[in-house]
Amino acid sequence: MTDFFERFDPGKVLTIQGAEHEILGARLQGERLVLQIEGVSDRTAAEKLQWEYLEADEDLDVELDEDEYFTADLIGMRVVTEAGEVLGEVEKVLPYPAHDLLVVDGIMIPAVKEFVKQVDLKGRRMVVHLIEGMR
Repeated sequence: MTDFFERFDPGKVLTIQGAEHEILGARLQGERLVLQIEGVSDRTAAEKLQWEYLEADEDLDVELDEDEYFTADLIGMRVVTEAGEVLGEVEKVLPYPAHDLLVVDGIMIPAVKEFVKQVDLKGRRMVVHLIEGMR
């Protein structure tokens, strides 16, 4: 669940089932990422890790575009409408293929410029535009 394939560069370390493993190699095969990792030397060992989460280091030196944000930076952010009505806080961000959805007090707000008008990371405040039926 990442947009940053730099997390899987050779030499990086992943945590799988509580154990650390160095990435020895990585390549895309179609739309799938294939990793060669330390301590997993054959197909049987790899199959034992199927459906496990790979945890990567969060400390990436990644430059985001002006309108891009890390999910963790949005969680807990205060959300208000353009009229100043406080809606609550971002409870979670749901990843979908077209765009993410922000969940704010049961309201699902598409994370696109049409609805998210301003994000103030330092002030921990987001201004949104709601349309009829979003509540």
